[in-house]
Amino acid sequence: MQTQELIPHLFRTEYSKIISVLCRRFGFDQMETAEDIASDTFLTAAQAWSYKGIPSNPTAWLYNVAKNKAKNHLQRNTIFESKVSPEIKTDDAYEQDIDLSPKNITDSQLQMMFAICHPAIQPEAQIGLSLRILCGFGIDEVAEAFLASKETINKRLFRAKEKIRNENIKIEMPNLAEMDNRLENVLTTIYLLFSEGYYSVSQNQVLRKDLCFEAMRLCHMLIENESTNKPPVNALLSLMYFHASRFEARTDQNGGLILYDDQDTNLWNQDLVAKGAWYLNQATTGNRLSKYHLEASIAYWHTQKTDTKEKWENILQLYNRLLQIAYSPVAALNRTFALAKANSPEEAIIEAEKLQLTGNQFYYTLLGELYTGIDYEQAKSNFEKALTLIKTPADTAIIQSKIDRLTQMR
Repeated sequence: MQTQELIPHLFRTEYSKIISVLCRRFGFDQMETAEDIASDTFLTAAQAWSYKGIPSNPTAWLYNVAKNKAKNHLQRNTIFESKVSPEIKTDDAYEQDIDLSPKNITDSQLQMMFAICHPAIQPEAQIGLSLRILCGFGIDEVAEAFLASKETINKRLFRAKEKIRNENIKIEMPNLAEMDNRLENVLTTIYLLFSEGYYSVSQNQVLRKDLCFEAMRLCHMLIENESTNKPPVNALLSLMYFHASRFEARTDQNGGLILYDDQDTNLWNQDLVAKGAWYLNQATTGNRLSKYHLEASIAYWHTQKTDTKEKWENILQLYNRLLQIAYSPVAALNRTFALAKANSPEEAIIEAEKLQLTGNQFYYTLLGELYTGIDYEQAKSNFEKALTLIKTPADTAIIQSKIDRLTQMR
């Protein structure tokens, strides 16, 4: 891999680790300093590697440079303030403080995850900070994910950091009494991060695998830690594996979305289906049924290639249970698809139209599909309404092709 390819790759995988360790060492109020040191480390790498070539162990090189820059910062700060804290009097102390060992990196990232997902911080800001700090996304990429301007994102992140400082939020794991509540926030952030990628409308893409894989990486970190390896965490990872198993079948060669009925089932990844099933089995050890358990079970049935009545009746019943414990309009809309499969399109149309999700392209797309073969005018009208809400050229082409097909069938 060449320097111009390697540095962006390492930035995505290592930037967040360096930030987490430095923030844990300096404290949240010095987050900008940690970001400056991490960014400057990659700038140094870009300059040095262009002339001297890529070192034999690029990651260790980055850690060493980051550590030295952090030590220099501490020394300069100490001299400037003419105050030397007892614990940072010697070089040995610096070596111990800036600990970039694998264990400390993992611990720091986990603690950072819980700090970012503190209930005092707004959910959108939690995701934005997670993308920026835990996933190493640039401001441009965070802005793309939220379909917002860079200025808006900068302000949002600035306010979130101010909130962290004002609330004196520590980078540490919550105590046992708080763990479940805080873990719920962490899971919500990971779930929303995955959804940003799975239902993407940014960068003219309907699927952003990079966001999905980052969400799965964060969830893996929770499972690898004994205190956070709990049934809902396994259920969420199971859900993401089942969805990921259909990534390759979910988009066409132009990046357009392929609806479930039109997917090539030969492209469904059975290894990922098996991983999803394994984590779903691990999730059964508890006595609490979370929405992630139900959504993972629904996703499991969607990975079953045989289109039987049993399959859709199971999915329908799971949706019914899901709406009872965690109602959402999108879940209710998805339920109507299962209803059409299990019972009839006519029954599904009645339920779907009750939802009145008039600002949602998938609402009109689903109605267009349900009306196809029943009422030409209604089918065409709903597809045309979907066209007015679509944000990607690839999706526009797909819906237009459905309208053209309807016209030919008439």
